[in-house]
Amino acid sequence: MPLPVDLPIEPMLAKAVATVPERAPGGGALLYEPKWDGFRAIVAFDGQTVEIGSRGGKSLTRYFPDLVDAFATALPGPCVLDGEVIVRRGESGAERLDWEALSQRIHPAASRVAKLAQETPASFVAFDLLADADRGMLELPFGDRRAALESFLGAPAAPLHLTQVTSDAELATRWLTTFEGAGLDGIVAKPVDAPYTPGKRVMLKVKHARTADVVVTGYRTHASGTGVGSLLLGLYTDDGTLAHVGGVSAFSDVRRRQLVDELAPLLLRDDHGEPVRQQGEKNRFNSAKDVSFAVLRPERVMEVRYDQMEGSRFRHTAQFERWRPDREPRSCTFEQLEVPTAYDLASILR
Repeated sequence: MPLPVDLPIEPMLAKAVATVPERAPGGGALLYEPKWDGFRAIVAFDGQTVEIGSRGGKSLTRYFPDLVDAFATALPGPCVLDGEVIVRRGESGAERLDWEALSQRIHPAASRVAKLAQETPASFVAFDLLADADRGMLELPFGDRRAALESFLGAPAAPLHLTQVTSDAELATRWLTTFEGAGLDGIVAKPVDAPYTPGKRVMLKVKHARTADVVVTGYRTHASGTGVGSLLLGLYTDDGTLAHVGGVSAFSDVRRRQLVDELAPLLLRDDHGEPVRQQGEKNRFNSAKDVSFAVLRPERVMEVRYDQMEGSRFRHTAQFERWRPDREPRSCTFEQLEVPTAYDLASILR
């Protein structure tokens, strides 16, 4: 049957705030949810066909045949859902989100997609209902949409889940700390009275904010061909190995050009005096992208802001805070990083 909303729908977004707010900007009430670290997805089911759309409007359907089957079987009727595609890993009692396994699910080969669907099956966490059969719900307040979502899904069975929600700001603040141990990356606060406004930053998000001193190990040239596009960062392991942990970018045009001159004395050069370049990891989403970088002697330290780690790397691109000429590169180790207390993902999804 035709759905009562125009597809694709751009998801409603959130703007960052420093702490868990007690009231909405206009003074209204808020509902709080865990912030899931996965692929934001709009799921449309017309009663026969399932379509999974990404935040940018691209189709994710072919990459998640396991979820397509689950939606077609478990959804009680035609609908449009907003939620997050995630991958769970770990033994019972010690589960957490696995971003790396999730990102590997995006693969051009159908055989690989089918194999990964078996090896690392995905789950879907629903947090909004945009349409139910022939009833569009974008204009309804979030409080009403949430009640309708609960009624529509009931108590779904895995791999479908209904996200937790609370009106208690103190509980949400505790979630911010405890749920990180399961791989979640913050809290989302949603105005109870707000309609669903695609592409608008109406919601509020609180993410973890930490700093670390890191060694600058190289740089990639900006896509324009001029200046530094991103700086590569490293930390020393216990055995003295300098391990890659991520990068920092988002420099202005002027600053990109300045950095080329500032870092020139640190360039590692070959026997002919030419700067040494190495190849980084290939981009799975764009195999033609240039991932080479100029290698720098590990002599300069900077302080960066980051939200969380994924294994031994920063989960997201770090943000430049300041240069640290007072720090010795060898003192920049993994020991400085805060390790959250483990928390079982299954207990959040129940």
